[in-house]
Amino acid sequence: MLQVPYGSLDRDKPLIRLPFTFFAVVTVCLPLLGLITCITVSLLYHYNEATYTHCQVHNYLPSISAAISLTPERYIWRFCIGLHSAPRFLVAAAYFSFYRGRFGRQLIDQLLSIFTLLCALSENAGLLLLTYVCSTETYSLHKNGFIVFIGSSLLHMMCTCRLWKVITKYTVSAEEMTSYRYKVRLFLFNIGLCLLAGYFFRRHNKHCEPGIYTLFALCEYLVVLSNMAFHMTAFWDFGSKDVMVATPPEGKHI
Repeated sequence: MLQVPYGSLDRDKPLIRLPFTFFAVVTVCLPLLGLITCITVSLLYHYNEATYTHCQVHNYLPSISAAISLTPERYIWRFCIGLHSAPRFLVAAAYFSFYRGRFGRQLIDQLLSIFTLLCALSENAGLLLLTYVCSTETYSLHKNGFIVFIGSSLLHMMCTCRLWKVITKYTVSAEEMTSYRYKVRLFLFNIGLCLLAGYFFRRHNKHCEPGIYTLFALCEYLVVLSNMAFHMTAFWDFGSKDVMVATPPEGKHI
């Protein structure tokens, strides 16, 4: 449960309660809807600009970087990620608190949970960097943000799978077992697509074959979608919890 408490005198004040399932769905749907909107608008209104390649071969899909660098696509994407990033930090803190409770006496797993938290924070920071610095503005910063995002994402998935492997050894919860299975499948799917996307990107730059950059863009979409799905497994991890925010007492302001 995520809670923002007031002092002891205000503990009985009413709280705003949101089911965590609603919180998780909205958090994941923001970048999903933003991505779909940006790609659709790019294809409908900026097709030539969005699908342009340096060697001018046939390409049919824009890369994510191209789709979010145009106008108004960039503002749609920034708006969605701006709203999405704050809950991501809260969820990372909630997971860390959950792991501390589960691994109270296991030093290695405690250290791994700290590293997992750092990876989650780094992943979110990388996402913000590549979002607010377009490839057409400062390419090196955008590229570094993308590298930080992908690297941190893979490390976060791997460490999370390791922690949940330990958790499932001592649980009979159907939700936790389901969550662990999906986490592992999505991690393997994601890393496989990352390798495939890297292969198509390198092949395109080396040989400039028609349609290869389209395959890279398709793999890139699936990498991002599987990343979103991985984070959506919080549905099983915290599905029975509520997000609680205290309302300010009369005469007081937050």
